[in-house]
Amino acid sequence: MLEFLAKGGVLVVPIALCSVIAVAIFLERLIRFSFLCRRGKGLEDRISALVSARDDQRASVLAIESRCPIGRILAQAIEVNRGDRETLETVMVHATDREVRYLSRYLQVLATVGNIAPLLGLLGTVIGMIKAFMVIQQMGGKVNAAVLAGGIWEAMLTTALGLAVALPAMLAHSYLTGRVNDFEARLQSGCVTFIKALAERQLAL
Repeated sequence: MLEFLAKGGVLVVPIALCSVIAVAIFLERLIRFSFLCRRGKGLEDRISALVSARDDQRASVLAIESRCPIGRILAQAIEVNRGDRETLETVMVHATDREVRYLSRYLQVLATVGNIAPLLGLLGTVIGMIKAFMVIQQMGGKVNAAVLAGGIWEAMLTTALGLAVALPAMLAHSYLTGRVNDFEARLQSGCVTFIKALAERQLAL
């Protein structure tokens, strides 16, 4: 297999490197998202219940110890919940944006891999075709079909490899982006739950 891939030329190496990077990012984000889902499940409801019961201290401890995005957001919200509503919402919006950026980390790299892998393959094909025509010129125009065909399929190999890396990378990027969007919707929902709990507490005064 390695001997077969080596026929694609020097550009097989960066294409293979792209595949390693794509797999590493996908697995790292997948594991991270699964971990965060388990840790943050139902957290906003528990914190909101404590806030409604005016137990801000326990709510803050629970939010901080959760070590998950919604916990970090609500921990900051609890710190400023005695201020005006505008300040509270501003803090929560900025905290949510920061967590979404953290969740989206490396996704741009994955998208870049998906974009450059086929271009590297195309470049390898162009270089291979140039070499093939140089051989034809050296043969004085006496075309050997076997030599020409061999040069062409070796040139096309890099394009096939580039596409083989790019397609899964783009699918992985699309999937992970969807997961990030789901997390963002959940964070926004958690913030609304928290604000409702504060409103209920104020009405109970």
